[in-house]
Amino acid sequence: MKFKLKYIPLLLLAVSLQLKAQEIKAELNKEFKRTEKMPYILDYPQNVKGNVPLIVFLHGSGERGNNLEMVKAHSPFTYKNLIKEPVAILAPQCPADTWWDTVTVYNLIKEIQNKYKIDASRIYLTGLSMGGWGTLKLAMEHPEMFAAVASVCAPTDQMMTANIHRFKNLNMKVFHGGMDDIVLPENAFKFYQKLHPVNPEAELVIFPNDNHNSWDSTYSNPKLYEWMLSQKKNK
Repeated sequence: MKFKLKYIPLLLLAVSLQLKAQEIKAELNKEFKRTEKMPYILDYPQNVKGNVPLIVFLHGSGERGNNLEMVKAHSPFTYKNLIKEPVAILAPQCPADTWWDTVTVYNLIKEIQNKYKIDASRIYLTGLSMGGWGTLKLAMEHPEMFAAVASVCAPTDQMMTANIHRFKNLNMKVFHGGMDDIVLPENAFKFYQKLHPVNPEAELVIFPNDNHNSWDSTYSNPKLYEWMLSQKKNK
């Protein structure tokens, strides 16, 4: 019987390379710069002395794109007459076919703080549907920034529930329609089941007869703005 030995050197070479492999443990520590671009509308009160509160609103998937006027639909802009004190309202626009980049939204808020007289202890965050998801994600990433957070018909994800302790000290309300067949109410129930033990003051509000549109019920209620603007962040 004859053995073919022509592959033996290659096999030995592979074994040799494996034996010489080195496991390296290190850390990448380098600043990567990226261009951030996000259009927005800022409604800023005129003839007001001193710093003003800021409401940040994140729209849903239907308002994405490049028609900036669309960001005002289904939002606190519609119900400005219910807000009983001068406030600034910031509404950025998410690009088409993407979800909220919360890093860019955070940097935008910081930029608005630098350019305008904003009360850092009274920054509020709210959003609906896809913007509700962005609201919870941004609040999870930067709980130190917001005095109150209100999500509306928001999808939730495992990252949020895995980091539920990040919501511990936030003033929060979670709104959802009991008949929502786009983002099922189970999203709100499961999230709240995790949230309540770490933040017993957080509130879940279900509108039993609302489908996905629970934003009209939420934003048309003057008590939302009374609650929101009564909250203050201790720095």
